[in-house]
Amino acid sequence: MAKVSPSILTADFGNLEQTVRMLDDAGADWIHCDIMDGVFVPDISFGQHALRSIRAATKKPLDVHLMVIDPLRCIDSFAESGADIITIHPESPANFHLHRALKRIRSLGKKAGIALNPATHHDTLEYIYADIDLVLVMSVNPGYGGQSFLPESLRKIETIANRIRSLNLAIDLGVDGGINTDNAKSVRDAGANTLVAGNAIVSSSNPAGVIARLKG
Repeated sequence: MAKVSPSILTADFGNLEQTVRMLDDAGADWIHCDIMDGVFVPDISFGQHALRSIRAATKKPLDVHLMVIDPLRCIDSFAESGADIITIHPESPANFHLHRALKRIRSLGKKAGIALNPATHHDTLEYIYADIDLVLVMSVNPGYGGQSFLPESLRKIETIANRIRSLNLAIDLGVDGGINTDNAKSVRDAGANTLVAGNAIVSSSNPAGVIARLKG
């Protein structure tokens, strides 16, 4: 059974605490928090102060996805604000010392993740598998919610899943972007064990039912 990490990006930020508590009660395994700086991606979402409020609303792991130009500048502050998993992008211009950023995350007692944009080759992971706890395959181009799943992502998911198995490493393989009850099975069958979904859950009249179907 897959884990489900509902994204709160498309939630009503005026009722964020209520939404987080609802997702917690509906069976979320993690809560996915998209941090966007308006530079690495077009939009701006929220920061450390909001994350502290989210942390106070749930005991579930906070899955913090840093879509920012310079993650090294804010890894410490997001860790202090309640993140349990911190995922960064190798495409960020500041990540030319990727090992350094990943080791910093783990030194703070947090799990380290790498997110790959749709056009980023899986070979980027080859020399850092031992330094990560999560691979997050982006199945849309990041920056805003409500986009459609890119079907060519399935081949990348399958390739990475096979590589993780061959290395015998305990790495979660997540997929983020356009995930819904129609495509979840194909994503799980490709090898993903963690599904990030926002609009499909948050906008549903039955979030618990959607989460259960996504888990498989």
